[in-house]
Amino acid sequence: MGKWDAWIGRSEFKEDCISEGLASRWLATFDRAAPLGGVVPQGLHWCLALPNASTAMLGADGHPRRDGGPGSFLPPVPLPRRMWAGSSVDFVHPLQVGGTIARHSTIRSVTEKIGASGHLVFVDIAHETHCDGVCAISEVQTIVYRDAAPLDAPLAPPPGSDAAFDPAPWREQRTIIPSEALLFRYSALTFNSHRIHYDLPYARDAERYRGLVVHGPLTASLLLDLVRRQLGDNKLAEFSFRGLSPAICGEPLHLVMRQAETIELAAFAGDGRPVMQASGRLRSA
Repeated sequence: MGKWDAWIGRSEFKEDCISEGLASRWLATFDRAAPLGGVVPQGLHWCLALPNASTAMLGADGHPRRDGGPGSFLPPVPLPRRMWAGSSVDFVHPLQVGGTIARHSTIRSVTEKIGASGHLVFVDIAHETHCDGVCAISEVQTIVYRDAAPLDAPLAPPPGSDAAFDPAPWREQRTIIPSEALLFRYSALTFNSHRIHYDLPYARDAERYRGLVVHGPLTASLLLDLVRRQLGDNKLAEFSFRGLSPAICGEPLHLVMRQAETIELAAFAGDGRPVMQASGRLRSA
C-alpha cells in the first residue's frame, strides 16, 4: 500500500455555465475577436468549474489548504510548492456560450519520486467535462508538489545567457512579452490566487523565482491561440503540454509551431531555454 492510496479514486463534481461575460473577458485577455456561432475557443475550459475555497481557507502560497479531511479532494501532500506540470486534453465536442457545464474529476494516481530538485509528488487527475449533457472535453491533468527551496538557493531560472532563440527549425512563430496585466487577468479568469503570479517579493524570496511566473495553462492557451491564428478556431481533436521551466513575466516568450504527422508546438525563453513542449492532432475532415 502506498502512502496516498486512499486518495486514488476520490472524486468531486462541479457545475458552472459559460456566460457571455466570461467569454468576452477571455477574448479580451487574448486580444481577439469572438468565433462565429457562439463557439467557445479552445482553452477557455480551464476557466470553468473552478475551486471556490474561501479566502480564510487559503494557505501561505495562496492555494487552498489541503487538510486531509473527508471533504478534501486533493491529498494533503506536505510539500509546499505546487505547480501544474502538464495536461493531455481530448476536445470531443466544441463548447458553446450559454452552455451548462458539469465536470466530474477523479484522482487517477499519486506517485512519489526523488528528482534533482528533491522530493516530488505527482498527482494525476482525470476530468470529464459535459456541456448541456454532451461530453465535450476529457483531460488528464498532472500536478506536482515539490520541496521548499532553500532560502539561499540561486534564483530560478538562471539569468539569460548570451545565446538567442533560433527560430529556423520552426515554420510558424510568434513572440510576446507577458505583462503583469496579462498575468493578473488570467489569474482572475481562473480564480487562481497562487502568489507566484502576482506577488514579486513572495515569488522571489519564498519560492526563489527570478520574477513573476507565467501560468502554465496561460502559456498552453497562447500555444492554442497560435494554432488558431494559423488554422482557425477549434481545429484540434487532441492537445497535450508539459512544462519544462518557468516563463518569467516581462521577458520574451517565443511561441512556435510546425506540422508533420502531428502538430508540434513549443515555447522558448529569449535565450533559447525550453519553457514548454506541446503537441496536437487535427480533427478529421
